[in-house]
Amino acid sequence: MRAYEIMIIADGETSESDASHLVNRITEQVNTAGGTVASVDKWGKRHFAYEINHKTEGYYLVLEILAEGGALDELEHNLRIADEVIRHKLIRLPDHEAIRRGLFDESGAIPATAG
Repeated sequence: MRAYEIMIIADGETSESDASHLVNRITEQVNTAGGTVASVDKWGKRHFAYEINHKTEGYYLVLEILAEGGALDELEHNLRIADEVIRHKLIRLPDHEAIRRGLFDESGAIPATAG
């Protein structure tokens, strides 16, 4: 298993219920791919430093995900074509950072609290 972090910027007109629906869709896709969503952090609406696609604000979401390598390719494809997603960025967390965040223990096993 590998640890990933994904930041999603949804359209600024996204409501709290729309954001929850988006998180549920992402969680379902991750579970289908054999992974788990370890945590969800909803940052809420934030103003952009500059306009993106003629929009001045977005709804920010950050998710920590545990999955096998390549398991999130379909998720990335779906986020790329989703109308409500302005930007997204998926990164693989280094092992030492995943351990620091409690996603893995020192032996590389997934603690019961993370999954």
